Amino acid sequence: MSDTQKHTKPNVPNLRFPGFEGEWESRRIGEDCAVNMCKRIFANQTSEQGDVPFFKIGTIGGTPDAYISRDLFEEYKAKYNYPRKGEVMITCAGTVGKTIVFDGEDAYFQDSNIVWLSNPKQLYINSFLNYVLSRVNWNKLNSTTITRIYNDNLRELVISYPAVKEQEKIVALLSLLDQRIAIQKKVIEKYESLIKALAYETIGKYTPNIMLSECVRCSSSALKESELAEEGAVPAYGAAGISGFTESTLSDGDSILITKDGSGVGSLRYVNGPHSFVGTLNSMTPKEGVYLPYIYYALQNVCFESYRTGQAIPHIYFKEYGRVLIYLPSYAIQERVARGLERIDNMVDNERRILQNLQTAKAYFLVALII
Repeated sequence: MSDTQKHTKPNVPNLRFPGFEGEWESRRIGEDCAVNMCKRIFANQTSEQGDVPFFKIGTIGGTPDAYISRDLFEEYKAKYNYPRKGEVMITCAGTVGKTIVFDGEDAYFQDSNIVWLSNPKQLYINSFLNYVLSRVNWNKLNSTTITRIYNDNLRELVISYPAVKEQEKIVALLSLLDQRIAIQKKVIEKYESLIKALAYETIGKYTPNIMLSECVRCSSSALKESELAEEGAVPAYGAAGISGFTESTLSDGDSILITKDGSGVGSLRYVNGPHSFVGTLNSMTPKEGVYLPYIYYALQNVCFESYRTGQAIPHIYFKEYGRVLIYLPSYAIQERVARGLERIDNMVDNERRILQNLQTAKAYFLVALII
């Protein structure tokens, strides 16, 4: 036996269901699948309301912000390529590599930016292919930075797959996790809605008597996410949570962080302990006589969109949203109301930890069960 033969790693996953053996096959996707896209839709053919959702790279898998007419949809569906239910769709620009399985509901999709894979041979079932593609690091494919996935990138991608029966077992497990994750997200949404409703009943329905700018001080930051380290003494927050670490503290105690730029503008996060934050956020700290958690709950039902400026990149400024009017009772009542709402918030935190554990479990099985 040669050294090459002795050290060749068998083409099998790290974790396998009982009863399955043998190496997995490997093939280029283009050997079995065709890459398709919808006919181009122009901006003047869409509207903010209409009959059929038109999904773009930023809205696919979520809520559409554009529609096309029923007549145009039926014409293009009959004349041009259109996905079959169950086929895998993938975003090729923007956030590249986002995959969904087409549910068959009437919808149209942005050409070239969203493509799908026809899979007539069914050597690998569509749901299995979806999970395989979902774990591809497109940004590092072939050691190059990819800002766009081209059709040839998909056709030339080599994937490994077992027999259909084993694929079905893998898909069954991962689908159960996906279903449980979806349920957990709904649980969290219900709790968050409950907090907003209770915040309105205990704070929002009373006549406002003070402006936000009279309750808090606002500070900004020049810190950029590109300047953050993977480790450090002080956590630094971005819009989605902790983005990295620094050695400098911008706030020693509690603060309310609000997203002032970009997507998610107006979203709030309560942070305690020493921390820093990047320039897309503002930080609000309390003035004398103000219990900061109360302010956080008082802002739950504020529509910060009404203070938004800018179209391409939305912004809100404290000089504008600082004019928000809220109801501010005595400090003792502020504290009592906030502590009651915090008890529910603690329950939400527990549900978020459950969600994180489920997502971690799925990530583990994706790596362990699929080559």
